[in-house]
Formats: sequence, C-alpha cells, structure tokens
Amino acid sequence: MVKKIVHVFVAMMLVASAQNIAAALPTYIPETGEVPSLAPMLEKVNPAVVNISTFSKAQSRYNPLLNDPFFRRFFNIPEQEFHQHTEPRKKQQSAGSGVIVDAADGIVITNYHVIKSADEVHVGLIDGRSFNAEIVGTDPELDIAILEIDADKLTALTIADSSDVRVGDFVVAIGNPFGLGQTVTTGVVSALGRSGLGIEGYENFIQTDASINPGNSGGALVNLRGELVGINTAIISPAGGNVGIGFAIPTNMASASMNQIVKYGEVKRGQIGVGIQDITSELRDAFDLENGQKGVLITNVSDGSPAEDAGLESGDIVLSVNSKKTESTSQLRSQIAMFPIGENVRLRLLRNDKKISIDVEIGDRYSFSGIGNDLHPLLEGAQFENNDEGVVVKALKPNSRASYSGLRSGDVIVNANKIRVHDVKSFTKVLSRSKNSILLRVVRGNMALYLVIR
Repeated sequence: MVKKIVHVFVAMMLVASAQNIAAALPTYIPETGEVPSLAPMLEKVNPAVVNISTFSKAQSRYNPLLNDPFFRRFFNIPEQEFHQHTEPRKKQQSAGSGVIVDAADGIVITNYHVIKSADEVHVGLIDGRSFNAEIVGTDPELDIAILEIDADKLTALTIADSSDVRVGDFVVAIGNPFGLGQTVTTGVVSALGRSGLGIEGYENFIQTDASINPGNSGGALVNLRGELVGINTAIISPAGGNVGIGFAIPTNMASASMNQIVKYGEVKRGQIGVGIQDITSELRDAFDLENGQKGVLITNVSDGSPAEDAGLESGDIVLSVNSKKTESTSQLRSQIAMFPIGENVRLRLLRNDKKISIDVEIGDRYSFSGIGNDLHPLLEGAQFENNDEGVVVKALKPNSRASYSGLRSGDVIVNANKIRVHDVKSFTKVLSRSKNSILLRVVRGNMALYLVIR
C-alpha cells in the first residue's frame, strides 16, 4: 500500500512539473505502463506536412554537328532518333516539403528555393494522393512560396505566435529528407533572432538542433502541442551532414508574407525610411549610454519619408516595435517588414536619455526619396544609404533593372570599378565614369564577392 502511494505521489509530482513547464515531454505513468511518446500529437500533425516534387524542362546534350542535315545523312542518323535526343525532356526532382495551413482553400506554404525555376509543382500527401499545385505567389527575400491545390479532406496545422517561442522549448521538425518519405526529428530551440548568415534578405531565424536535412526545406517546425512555430529553411553543414545547427523562419514572419501573397499575389513590403546601425561598445561610450544598453541606432532619416513625418531623428535609439524588443538592425528590418503598407507601428525610443514613444506609418519604400536613388541606369530601382563600411543597398524595386543585377538588400558596396567608396557621394563620382558596365565588390554577411553589372 505504501509503495502504491509513493508511486501515485511521484506520478502527481511529475504531472505537476509537466504543467509548470510549457514544453515538457509527456510524463511516464507506472500504473498504466505508458511511456513518453509524441505519437498522439504526430498522428494529428503529419497529414498536414506534404512532399513537394518539381518538374523542369531539361534539354538533352547532343553534338552541334547533328544540326547539319548533310552530316546526319552521311552517318545515316534517322530524323526520328535525332528529334528524340534534341527535344526537351521533363526532369523530376523531389524538391522538399511543405505545410498545409488552410484546409478549405488548399493553401500550402513552403520555401521559395524549393520551387524556384520549376515548370510544374506537385504536392504529395501522406495518404498517397498527389495534386498539381498552382504557385499563388512568392517572396524570395524571405524565401517563402505559397501554393494552392484543389483537394478535399485536407488537414491544416494551427499557426502559433512565434514570439512566444523561448530558448529551450522542445520542437519537432517534420519533412521529407533525401526523398526518403516523411520523417520526424526532435530537439530544442537553441537560439532566437539569428541573422547575418547571408541566406535571405530578411533574417530572424529560430535556431534548433532538431535534425534538418536536404529535403526538409519548407517543412514544419512544431511545438509539443502540434502547433506550427516555424518553416524549416537551412542548415550550417561544414562537413556536408547535419551538425545540429538548423534554421527555421518564424511563423509570424511567414504568416505576414503569406497573407499579402494570398490577398495581392505579391508582397508589398514597406519601410519607414531610416538608416540604422547596431550599437557597439564604442557607440555606448560615445553616446553616454548605460553599460549593456541594447537597441538600434538611427543614423539618418530620409527626406520625405514616414520617419521624417513622424519626427524621428538621427541619434534616436529604437528599443522596441509595438512592445516587441529590438536589439539588432536585422531584427528591426524584419519587424518593420512584417507590417503592411499604411499600418501604424509604435516605436519606443531613447532620445537624450529620455524614453519616448512615436507612431510611424509604414510607407511604400519607393514613394519617398531615399539617399542615392537612380545613381546609374544599370542600377535603376536600387536605393542606397551611407554605411560605416561603404554604401548599403537599402532596397531593390521588384522587376527593376537593379533587381536582376545580383545585388541584394543589405549588401554593402565597398569598391566600385576597383576604387574604394566610403559613402554615396564617392560612389556617385565613380559611377559617373562608367556607362556600359560596373564592377562592384560587395560584402554580404560574412563573405565578400565581386559583381559585374552590364
């Protein structure tokens, strides 16, 4: 009897502990013989995770001499055989994974790089059904694509508020690695707000040690309630395998992009028109800030921008956006990018040792005159601003000449035509000497590269 009471007491203590820990693992119950298992949750979640296959046209390789009919006749090559080897063929590839987020409308979210350059996209369900998918729209800067399938009896995942995710939360990654079929891996959230990786234009990743392998891209990262908290996107893999460092796009960012794509067919991402810089220890001393003060320093305010209209000033330090803490430039860019054009956001600022709040309207990033617009015909559609290291690409207008140049938002241009540039003024001077081509040395994240723009 005493032994039974002890067992019951231990079980009660374990249950109580599980209730106090938001992401605790299932509890072992000695009386029933149950063991910790994610199976009940996964049985509900797995049908919402899909396999994505792409089809693209591949041209067969052949000897160019075969174009000559006399050559074919000399070697007695039949016309039928020649056309079989030269006509485009469809190449199938098991590209990655996706997540059903709207069962009624058949909406599937995945990574842009999964369906990039595809002529056809097929979505395969866990029950064996397969459907042709329509690409509703894409957001390459965030690496998000939205698909739609015409199907019934679908299961969709509940989308969680990713701002509630904490380091140490248990998570489960679900996808189709290496084309093996649906696979589940478990781990914890290792870090939040990861950026500066040079993977995407807007980076604010959830980092996890749950194994994410090739083919997992676009799959689901869920919490232990089976709610979607992220879209699996990338890994750091120095040796070509999983080393426990994977990244997922938070659902708050992915949802903001998806909502605009579903509504407009594209993402109308806005800005407020400020130059920004991370706060270093040197800047803390220069601005007489408290030791450990975090935030983002505003370096300049563009003429005619929403920031100027709202009264923001150079030297202001952004502490939060709509009560969400802001600690880095990449985080601030991602926070602003989540809001649609025309919506107001509240910035908490530190100005002259006083904390103030200012409401700013998100504006179309091409409706106001930023520094360095249209410096050169080859860079039409690019917006530049001064940076400590050189000239930063602030924005690229979609479908403009600059958007196809190879430049990305956030790139820092340090050399133009082999001449060091320190600011927009010196950059403009160098560009004035070039007409048909420009050679740029660009710093992108932790790497540097050259771009030739013709």
